[in-house]
Amino acid sequence: MQKFDVVALGELLIDFTENGMSEQGNPILEANPGGAPCNVLAMLNKLGKKTAFIGKVGNDTFGHMLKRTVEESGTDVTNLVMDNNVHTTLAFVHTYPDGEREFSFYRNPGADMMLTKDEIMEDIIKAGKIFHFGTLSSTHDGVRAATRYALNVAKENGLLISFDPNLREPLWKSLEDAKREIEYGLSKCDILKISDNELEFMTGTDDYSEGVKILRRKYDIPLIFVTLGKDGSRAYYKDIMVEAPPFTGVKTIEKTGAGDTFGGCALGYILEHGIDNLTEENLRELIIFANAGASLITTKKGALKVMPEKSEIEALINDKL
Repeated sequence: MQKFDVVALGELLIDFTENGMSEQGNPILEANPGGAPCNVLAMLNKLGKKTAFIGKVGNDTFGHMLKRTVEESGTDVTNLVMDNNVHTTLAFVHTYPDGEREFSFYRNPGADMMLTKDEIMEDIIKAGKIFHFGTLSSTHDGVRAATRYALNVAKENGLLISFDPNLREPLWKSLEDAKREIEYGLSKCDILKISDNELEFMTGTDDYSEGVKILRRKYDIPLIFVTLGKDGSRAYYKDIMVEAPPFTGVKTIEKTGAGDTFGGCALGYILEHGIDNLTEENLRELIIFANAGASLITTKKGALKVMPEKSEIEALINDKL
């Protein structure tokens, strides 16, 4: 019986984001719960979907905070493992004036890297409709084996596979390793959410339609979303390409979680409409909604705890269109 709409596997960590200066002139850092897969799930929870997360945090203050936060967001944490030996992964995020970010990771090792194949609960995956993952759970051998095992369980049980490369260059031994693991994800997925710079990294072209053709020829992915930052997004499905501009006029603070919010909104739409008979009208409605959700998250610090309500997204669309 399908108990969950989406089961995600991957990293769960603390994003330390800048939040003003102290009286002494030192930057004040805010500990925001983060990690792309759980951000996606948090958005889905706001859309009334049932979700579960598979991952590992340290049995420490931050690990317990993360577990509590994810659970409070509405996600099942039965398969969130606590590591007694390795601390929760930390990321320090520097935000530039335009909202773009630079990451410094404390993860050598971090608990999210320690997830092993024998810690995966198959029944959680089997109870899902969509399995979602990225590449941060494939940067090291042990967690890579766990990810591939979970992915195989999902494929064997007929789940739709959703993949977001979420390339974070500092976490890889080499960009060749990163490319190889992204290629593996591309070979397994039915739904791909890829950013403009990731598409260029994988195909060598900044012509996004040509890049999608290259991926399609090699991997035959049915549904591809390309997020274009300040230029909005595109959806590619069969012989249809739809694009939508971003929502301007919102006050961007930082862009953490924008792609994850887009991804959560997109998966929410797929859960309601399926993937087999999408029309141009469907795709336009989907990416307008997802663009609006992504735009709203940039007006807040952090992501997981502050995902927009469905009513907020609809209000922004009605206000701007």
